[in-house]
Amino acid sequence: MKRMRFLLHLLHLGLSLAILCTGDDQDQFVYSGFHGTNFTMDGVAAVTADGMLELTNGTLQRKGHAFYLTPVRLRDFANGTVQSFSTSFVFGIISDHVELSAHGMAFVVAASRDFSTALPSGYLGLLNVQSNGNASNRLFAVELDTMQNDEFRDINDNHVGIDINSLHSVQSYPAGYYDDGNGDFRNLTLISGEAMQVWVDYDAEATQISVVMATLNTAKPARPLVSARYNLSTVLTDSAFIGFSAATGGTLKSRHYVLGWSFSLNRPAPAIDISKLPKLPRVVSKDRSRILEIVLPVATAAFLLIIGMAIFLLVRRHRKFAELHEDWEVEFGPHRFSYKDLFHATESFKNNNLLGIGGFGRVYKGLLPMSKSEIAVKRVSHDSMQGMKEFIAEVVSLGRLQHRNLVQLLGYCRRKGELLLVYDYMSNGSLDKYLHAQDGQRTLDWVKRIQIIKGVASGLLYLHEEWEKVVIHRDIKASNVLLDNEMNARLGDFGLARLYDHGSDPKTTHVVGTIGYIAPELGRTGKASPLTDIFAFGIFILEVTCGQRPIKQLRQDTDVLLVDWVLHHWQNGSLTDTVDVRLEGYFDNDEASLVLKLGLLCAHPFINARPTMRQVIQYLDRDMALPEFMPTYQISNMMVPELREGFDQYNTSSQKSKASNGSISSLSGGR
Repeated sequence: MKRMRFLLHLLHLGLSLAILCTGDDQDQFVYSGFHGTNFTMDGVAAVTADGMLELTNGTLQRKGHAFYLTPVRLRDFANGTVQSFSTSFVFGIISDHVELSAHGMAFVVAASRDFSTALPSGYLGLLNVQSNGNASNRLFAVELDTMQNDEFRDINDNHVGIDINSLHSVQSYPAGYYDDGNGDFRNLTLISGEAMQVWVDYDAEATQISVVMATLNTAKPARPLVSARYNLSTVLTDSAFIGFSAATGGTLKSRHYVLGWSFSLNRPAPAIDISKLPKLPRVVSKDRSRILEIVLPVATAAFLLIIGMAIFLLVRRHRKFAELHEDWEVEFGPHRFSYKDLFHATESFKNNNLLGIGGFGRVYKGLLPMSKSEIAVKRVSHDSMQGMKEFIAEVVSLGRLQHRNLVQLLGYCRRKGELLLVYDYMSNGSLDKYLHAQDGQRTLDWVKRIQIIKGVASGLLYLHEEWEKVVIHRDIKASNVLLDNEMNARLGDFGLARLYDHGSDPKTTHVVGTIGYIAPELGRTGKASPLTDIFAFGIFILEVTCGQRPIKQLRQDTDVLLVDWVLHHWQNGSLTDTVDVRLEGYFDNDEASLVLKLGLLCAHPFINARPTMRQVIQYLDRDMALPEFMPTYQISNMMVPELREGFDQYNTSSQKSKASNGSISSLSGGR
């Protein structure tokens, strides 16, 4: 009997060893190109015809993920700790701009391959504002980051980092490698368009993570680029998914590729056959390169001949392009444009490039000479320097806002008595030109108006609840809603915006905004809040639906607030009679009734009666029924004395046609 038990024990031990050996063989792979592979992909990720793993294809606001089909069992059967592993991959990042790129890419080990909640901007397609830093993410990544994000304390816009459950790297270092021959550090540019190789190793016994990179035909350097001591047994699950993630953001176009990949447990990753790798697309054609080889020496010689004259002219023109710099602006350097660049971009601010004149300055169209990007430049007077440092800090913070329904604020410039704000250019101009066009040729159909209302609502929800801080716009109106080349609505002009931390109260400030859009409580408290934005949004809904300005002229000597006029029609049972007559009856009656009632609810004089922007979205998408209400108030009767006085002054003004542009306070006064 004892002999039989001994034989059975040996048989069991042999079967266990066989299973372990088989598992080891399955726990490594190597791909030199990706023809015929069976990966799990989502977003814009795909395998190209020539065998490259394309994570993103240059489309804005997109993310892509590609994962090995089956999960890898990382933990050791005996002691339950994460085993040593090694991986190597060849990648390439191609940007449409020589010196600028969108967000980068990452090698990922994660408990799940579901990244549907990740943002396509700022988080490499992995996390979002709420999930970033949560231990429940169970995520380890090596980021190849090509954009500097202050919120993650990135060291620059060209670095490699080790990430644990967060985009705030445990360790990071500028991209490059140490030469084994002389020990010198050699810089690498991640967006160079050239293929490069990365090695990632985890030593389970030493709990050491090491990352190395080099040019494609360079042997693996001995000295790590970046390393960190971290026990991944506290992070990773028993089985995990391995793969890659990338995102593009909303401003610059870039493409992310993986050309080859290998992985192994408890041994070095197998070598990738470099000769079999597909070739990256070329950014510049060979013909153009030959032309540059000929033209560049000639241009250099010509430059040397005229350098003396150029120096003379530069000295002479120095005063023309002189700017105002102070020491505290050094920290905002990347967000500051030179006046010279803006001067040339707008062709010296010619009237031919004038897009419009607002309450706080003129707006010009421009074309940046280097990137060929179209911009809009707003020139604002700032004779008072009080609060300028705080204002510039807020401008830079607002520049990090990225949403499909917000105009991107790119940066600023200061010169003598003026401030210049630089935005993305919107080719179809402002919404008010379509709502109030005199010739009637720019009328928007009903479907487009609903899309615009929903778009602005989505942008405001992001400002109020979804960004890292609460942003109060304070000047929502049709002239501040711009239309891109696809007629999508983008809320712009953050010249009056205020921001503060979630959970805190906004500070009292001066009353600013545009007559007709200002909430009644502002005159009493001077405290702007998301609900004062919602009041202005309600007036905006009525303006878009009715095609009327916030202050409507009934007769030559009689004006009425648009909200009171719509309310009067509702009380008389003729609510849909207020819809823009230029639509000639081509609109959805139920939808029109919904948005008109929603506009009145948002513009309710009592602040507690107004919905939040999240509720507004639910009403517009009909995910939640609009509450039943029949208000009997009139906004004009609820206005505080300060605002009513401003309204009376407006009534006696000879420029009634410019009501939508009349503002109560200056830029510096709002700060």
